[in-house]
Amino acid sequence: MKIDHLILGAYETNCYVLRESDSAKDCLIIDPGLNARKLLELLSEHNLNPVAVILTHGHIDHITGVADLHEKYPDMKIYIHTADAGMLTGVQSNLSEMTGNQFTTAAADVLLEQDSVIDQAGIKLLVFHTPGHTPGGICLYLKEQGIVFVGDTLFADFVGRTDFPGGSSTQLINSIKEKLLTLPGETIVYTGHGPSTTIAQEKQTTPFLN
Repeated sequence: MKIDHLILGAYETNCYVLRESDSAKDCLIIDPGLNARKLLELLSEHNLNPVAVILTHGHIDHITGVADLHEKYPDMKIYIHTADAGMLTGVQSNLSEMTGNQFTTAAADVLLEQDSVIDQAGIKLLVFHTPGHTPGGICLYLKEQGIVFVGDTLFADFVGRTDFPGGSSTQLINSIKEKLLTLPGETIVYTGHGPSTTIAQEKQTTPFLN
């Protein structure tokens, strides 16, 4: 599988473009960030076709790029967990009102739940519902490849914030321990901000998890 990694917008959100192979043109996008300019350039340069954009949660720094993507690729499907679906149109819950730049975008085409399987572009992603950072936060697991995309649930040496509306530190720690720390230690963790890590590394170093 081919993974392109971009850092987008003022909040340096990690965006991932997934393809079945280097030669594949259909792709999946995880979290198009606050500004999708670099992402659109990558898609155009490689003549890629985004069939779906998957949002790990509904905060402004992860969803704003959806609008520009959807305008250029109107057939692209939008995926988000049921509990965060309202954040696509809710300026308070998606935090855009707080930034002074109110943002809404199209409603999701597909609402996800725990154990949903996203099967698109020759790639299968298993959905883990990991509330705590937001009510509908999700992680996306590829067992055969040994990788998991965790959004803002977990970072290298730390965990996601829980002080925004809908956050819960208890839920977040439970989500990480029950859904992520049970994965093989060598699993590569692709985070929503900052560097990647592994499950084994986070078991050893992340506060609150020991």
